[in-house]
Amino acid sequence: MKRFASVAFAALLAPMAAFAGPQYVDETGFAVSGFDVVAYFDLEQNAVGEKQTAPVPGKKSITADYNGATFAFSSEENRDKFTADPAHYAPQFDGHCAYGVSKGGKVPANPNLWRIVDDKLYLNITPVVVGFWEEDIPGNISLAGSNWPGIEGSDASTSTIPKYTSDAPQAD
Repeated sequence: MKRFASVAFAALLAPMAAFAGPQYVDETGFAVSGFDVVAYFDLEQNAVGEKQTAPVPGKKSITADYNGATFAFSSEENRDKFTADPAHYAPQFDGHCAYGVSKGGKVPANPNLWRIVDDKLYLNITPVVVGFWEEDIPGNISLAGSNWPGIEGSDASTSTIPKYTSDAPQAD
């Protein structure tokens, strides 16, 4: 089963299209699909193997730019926290799937599949990938950190990327 999943995941890594800027931005036009990256740090985090709490949608009128992208926030207070230290709150690996980076690829991530580890936000692409990621979170973080400098500037793949619904960002 793991071999099949690895082959399927490898297919996701085939480059298809480039994204402008280093931060991953999807069709919403916002980083992290318009979810408030500061709010993740205030959410109750569920145990490994359990689905995470839903992220908090940002508002179109409360934004800040960082790393070539626009981030949306649910409050001005959260925006101000972000602008004071954006590298702390922005997701690791420019918002790409952390497990994908650990395997040497760069694919978009689903902001509903998140985890805070050592006060850093990590995102993944599918629930199946989350399972692989959670088998060895420290090891996967270490591998991703080693791989990232070699793939950071490469294009992300959009082939067969699973779609999810997003309520973010919200109108005021």
